[in-house]
Amino acid sequence: MSDAFHPYPHVPKVYPPGKPAGASTQHVPVLIVGGGPVGLATALGLARHGVRSVLIEADDGVCTGSRAICISRRSLEIIERLGALDGFLAKGLPWAGGRSFYREEEVLHFTMPQDANQKLPPMVNLAQYHIEQFLLDAAERQPELIDIRWQTRVTGVEQREDGATVTVATPDDTYKIETDWLVAADGGRSVVREALGLKLQGTSYEGRYVIVDIHLKSSRPTERLAYFDPPSNPGSTVLVHKQPDDIWRIDYQLRDDEDGQAAVLLENVAPRVESLLAMMGETAPWHPVWITIYKANALTLEKYRHGPVLFAGDAAHLVPIFGVRGANSGIDDADNLAWKLAYVVKGQAPHGLLDSYSDERVFAAHENLRHGTKSTEFMAPPTFAFELMRTAVLGLAGKHAQVRSLINPRQTSAIAYAQSPLNVAEPGVFVAGPAPGTVLPECPLTLLHNGAQKAAYITDVTNLAQGRFTGLYFSDDGKVPPELLALEHVLPLMVMAVSRTPAQAGDVAGVWDHTAQVFPLFGAQPGSFYLVRPDGHVLGRWREARVTLVADALAKVLH
Repeated sequence: MSDAFHPYPHVPKVYPPGKPAGASTQHVPVLIVGGGPVGLATALGLARHGVRSVLIEADDGVCTGSRAICISRRSLEIIERLGALDGFLAKGLPWAGGRSFYREEEVLHFTMPQDANQKLPPMVNLAQYHIEQFLLDAAERQPELIDIRWQTRVTGVEQREDGATVTVATPDDTYKIETDWLVAADGGRSVVREALGLKLQGTSYEGRYVIVDIHLKSSRPTERLAYFDPPSNPGSTVLVHKQPDDIWRIDYQLRDDEDGQAAVLLENVAPRVESLLAMMGETAPWHPVWITIYKANALTLEKYRHGPVLFAGDAAHLVPIFGVRGANSGIDDADNLAWKLAYVVKGQAPHGLLDSYSDERVFAAHENLRHGTKSTEFMAPPTFAFELMRTAVLGLAGKHAQVRSLINPRQTSAIAYAQSPLNVAEPGVFVAGPAPGTVLPECPLTLLHNGAQKAAYITDVTNLAQGRFTGLYFSDDGKVPPELLALEHVLPLMVMAVSRTPAQAGDVAGVWDHTAQVFPLFGAQPGSFYLVRPDGHVLGRWREARVTLVADALAKVLH
């Protein structure tokens, strides 16, 4: 081991009083509890729509230590819309696959989908310390819309018919905040959830993992490494992830008979890490920077909306770490919630729109839990039967490719809201393309305006939407029927032409399918129309666009 190194320096933020002088109660339209990735992403999402929020955090700065470490492509797409992507790409380590070993034999080498159409990597390794800091940097650039108050702890929550009253304690005072909408993003030990008497439902697994961050200089490429029953730690499962700043995240499983408190002592951690590094062929000096213990949970609330209180992130669900769905599902929660809450706050949609947030994200949580549970049962078998099955699969995987899919860690991916109450489907018409509820695929497009080509590389239609509903009209020549364009004057909708040629008509905004990939990718023909939500999910699609169908689909959401 080498000399001490601290990659997560604690930089306390200045405590802002927040409460108006002489007032015991303050009113705000939206109060967000929790200054982690989910709370910050929600505040940034609201700010994109011009909605002000107050965000309170019990701590005095961004987190320290090892928590979330992997950010998915879908999360990066969302973070780009929030104006915080540059730091993630500059600091993070991209990766696209990984390897699994059984004892000393490699039994799986997997690669996540990645092609020339996608400008963002499938995954980026980045410690939560940096994730929060980059989101905070973006939030602090908008002080008129995002009011952040550190060292402000919730001590009571009272629901009202028209909102909630939250009692908070600070280093100087205790006061009340009345809010129309309360977003609980305060983590797995949510104070708001506890105050409302709500319980997470599901499974807590007995298997325990020690999490160790170490500082180690190495030229090894960035990929996910999994070791089953390795010579360095017989009978255990070990995961290894390389992170920025020469930090490595190591997770290893404890035996059932091991004492948890003793397991995190350096004198017990160091020999296992030394043995693992020797097995990997890493000989450089190292030292620990963070040690903790973890148990897998597969838990969720069954409703994320309780009147004026909305739950997101770990306050709403706890997902096993296997498949990196924790922070990524929370960022997806924030993306779904922010635009819907903004439309409600601004009076552009009824309160009932927020029920669809709960419906869609509870469905997503169950999908994440389903995949996460499969991974957990393979990584840490809960019974002898599961362990016997895993041993058989690992023993066969080296020579039999057909069983290797059972080892696949099932990394997180965008979830389609196939049964969303918002969806509008035209059954049996499309044979290809993203169905209602699905995230739009990436594909390069050239931005056009008034017939001129601009130097723009667009990989996701959500980059064009800018927080609005977007209509994509597929056209040979860049023309859009006037009656469709007229919808822009009566609805919060921007209509764009997707053209097969670089020609563009009049003042119609549009894009040119310069690679000739977009039409087949969407299963579209001239006259086809896709209606896209502000979060990049398809709301509806029609082979032949009709004004009444598009207007009715939007009215279903907004009225």
